[in-house]
Amino acid sequence: MPKNLVIVESPAKAKTIERFLGKDYQVASSFGHIADLPSKELGVDVENNFEPKYVVDKEKKALVKKLKDLAKKAETIWLASDEDREGEAISWHLAEALGLEKDKTKRIVFNSITKSAIQRAIENPRSINYDLVNAQQARRVLDRLVGYELSPVLWKKIKPGLSAGRVQSVAVRLIVEREREIEGFTPVPSFRIKASFTTKNGKRFEAKLNTTFASKTEAEQFLKKNIGADFSVSKLDKKPAKKSPAPPFTTSTLQQEASRKLYFSVARTMQVAQRLYEAGLITYMRTDSVNLSKEALDAAREAVTDSYGAVYSKVRNFTGKTKGAQEAHEAIRPTDMKLQSPTLERDQSKLYDLIWKRTLASQMSDAELERTNVKIDCSGHNEQFAANGEVVTFDGFLKVYLEGVDEEDAIEQEGMLPAMRVGEALANNFITATERFTRPPYRYTEASLVKKLEELGIGRPSTYAPTISTIQNREYVQKGTVEGVERHYKELLLERGALTEKNLSEMVGSDKGKLVPTDIGMIVNDFLVSHFTTILDYNFTAKLEEDFDEIASGEEDWQKVMREFYKDFHPNVLDVEENAERASGERVLGTDPKTGRQVAARLGRFGPMVQIGTVEEEEKPLFASLLPEQSIATITFEEAMELFELPKKLGVYEGEEVEANVGRYGPYVRFGKKFISLEKGESAFDVDMERAIELIKEKQKADAPIASYEGKGVTKGVGRFGPFIKWDGMFINVNKKYDFDNLSQKDIQELIEGKKQKEKEKLVQSWPEEGIRIEKARWGRHNIIKGRIKVELSKDVDAAQLSLDEAKALIEQKAPKKKTKAKAKK
Repeated sequence: MPKNLVIVESPAKAKTIERFLGKDYQVASSFGHIADLPSKELGVDVENNFEPKYVVDKEKKALVKKLKDLAKKAETIWLASDEDREGEAISWHLAEALGLEKDKTKRIVFNSITKSAIQRAIENPRSINYDLVNAQQARRVLDRLVGYELSPVLWKKIKPGLSAGRVQSVAVRLIVEREREIEGFTPVPSFRIKASFTTKNGKRFEAKLNTTFASKTEAEQFLKKNIGADFSVSKLDKKPAKKSPAPPFTTSTLQQEASRKLYFSVARTMQVAQRLYEAGLITYMRTDSVNLSKEALDAAREAVTDSYGAVYSKVRNFTGKTKGAQEAHEAIRPTDMKLQSPTLERDQSKLYDLIWKRTLASQMSDAELERTNVKIDCSGHNEQFAANGEVVTFDGFLKVYLEGVDEEDAIEQEGMLPAMRVGEALANNFITATERFTRPPYRYTEASLVKKLEELGIGRPSTYAPTISTIQNREYVQKGTVEGVERHYKELLLERGALTEKNLSEMVGSDKGKLVPTDIGMIVNDFLVSHFTTILDYNFTAKLEEDFDEIASGEEDWQKVMREFYKDFHPNVLDVEENAERASGERVLGTDPKTGRQVAARLGRFGPMVQIGTVEEEEKPLFASLLPEQSIATITFEEAMELFELPKKLGVYEGEEVEANVGRYGPYVRFGKKFISLEKGESAFDVDMERAIELIKEKQKADAPIASYEGKGVTKGVGRFGPFIKWDGMFINVNKKYDFDNLSQKDIQELIEGKKQKEKEKLVQSWPEEGIRIEKARWGRHNIIKGRIKVELSKDVDAAQLSLDEAKALIEQKAPKKKTKAKAKK
């Protein structure tokens, strides 16, 4: 039996570490936290110094028993959870739950899973750092107090099922305030001047006028002054310039850059980075430090010199500007700088390449540039045209990498300018005056929201991804889908002495992929900002993060911080619960011309809706749900009244009723019990019976069997994951290897048999008479399935040994409780 037991959080990390340790070491996983606050009660004794009540989840009890048994047999237990505060708390919970003896227990940390890092950690063990544990406890307890006390207030004053959180609510506030700025923005038009010139050597280039004109008339008057005028170079400056590389990645800059360059969500970036770390390929991915160790600096210098030569190498030590940055940690970097392209799955390969290039570039020479600025005079007026050019004389770090920029920070790229001299006459090809409009603030992307949170000192590396996921899962915020609206503008062209005008158009206001607040998000935000000003204050939230940092460094007592916070917070909650009015975000739109009753948009029990009438009236109000793309804040009276026309009865076809309506997935036609989606751009209000019959026939044709296999029909279609065939209730994806439009019987047989084989391999246990089965799932997990109920098993449960009774019990826990029927109310 091995003398040493090493406990880490994840099985993937355990597997990698096992490769570096000898037969005297056994590596086990705790599968994350083994203890936490209880899910169905506050779990914090507010009367007794905020003492938390930690419990071991029932799913983890078997695992705890197993780890206890292993610990009893080992001479030394090495707690090797991650090096951050959460990792320290996991080690502490392990020591407590397993009853580990202090003299047998050692705490080790490493920021990369490599043989040398593990060896160094083993040689330099320490005890559990209770300052770090307390900082994590403070965050967990304070967030539990906020969530547990605020959420019931929201249920009572707005809508059941809502939740509030300390950081998530502040993130929503940022997004709501940005949306209000956009809604309140009025674009101001002006005309911008551009000119095209040719040098005496026949080289063309563009120049701009730095002055803009407020109206078309002013722009026209300026253009006319250029008719028949002479143009010449009045000033020419050439200056050397330098560009320096960005520092290596922190958590937030990795999330931002992966969003810009790889189009990864923040959550996806962290999932992929976690796998790279666990595989021993990169250093720890939750860090706010831009530091590189001496070992890393030496390795980077060697890699740069070997690949590009000594002239490209420049050792740099970066210093972080982030509030609370922990310089003892390292930036995110490859563990082996010589390993440029390891064999990995696609997402991992892309992210690793980004990290490798960023790290290497950070240790490379500046790029050297020559910037040219030219001023051009015109004999017809006193305004000057300006042209700027840039040429790279030494590429330096640009040979490897250039940091991306967000949309709002983007500037027009400067190209090269042709050779010119002062006094040289230039030929004017044309001059344009284009109507442009001032821009509203940009909506946040996930990446720019992370950047803003970091700038404000709100949250820390471990909190950005869960915060952004939470506010979307809670449906306070959603990713925009609007491509934009058409806007018309004018362009004046002066060419060969003639002035012409064009009417052009462009798409503006796209929110595709941007973070847009929902109606419920705006109403909850307004309620919290109005009644809990302190909690939603950016400076207060940032100050709490500083308090956590001081607890972590041993400068502050965590329970004192809790007391200071709670003495004002709790009375505020009681007061709001007792005295605040209900919030529905109601917006009165007008009066119904038929009945004279009030028409208003507001939040109802089932979401945003329009209401004709009020509850005070004798006649019951009428209700209509808003369409997915509509909002309480922006819906017009006319759009609201249209909603009462749905569902729109179109007629009868083949003995079945046909109607048009809008559901959660957009507009559709209902034909009997079949639902047929309208095509993009089509409206339920505009579709007629003729178009409905056309769609029904297309659906009937698509649903008709294309073949038969084993006496059962085979149909085909295209879903959200691409083309598929359906046979015996099974959906089978059809990949690009097959010609989907011309599937042969052989193709169909191959696809069905392949799917049957996969299903057979997935099956671990089955009880057909009970309709219950256990299947393999992703990431080494297993699911119990009965009809539409799916229960994910904990990783420490042996799916092959699970009995039918145990499976039934787990299904029973997950199954929705039957409710007595009650008349639904809006």
